[in-house]
Amino acid sequence: MWIRQTHRWLSIAFTLAVIANIVAMTMQLDAAWIGFLALVPLIPLLATGLYLFALPYLGRSGARSEARS
Repeated sequence: MWIRQTHRWLSIAFTLAVIANIVAMTMQLDAAWIGFLALVPLIPLLATGLYLFALPYLGRSGARSEARS
């Protein structure tokens, strides 16, 4: 599924952004944009994660209605 692959790549981008934020904090850089850098992949990561979480529950309801018929 393409959404699962997208979720994986977004998680890698989020991890790299968090690492960059930690490095900037240890170097005591005053760049606020580095802190916001992690939010860019986090928002679609949340959307794809919620979709992937709900996917088994959405598929299960259709299987139950078919079994009852």
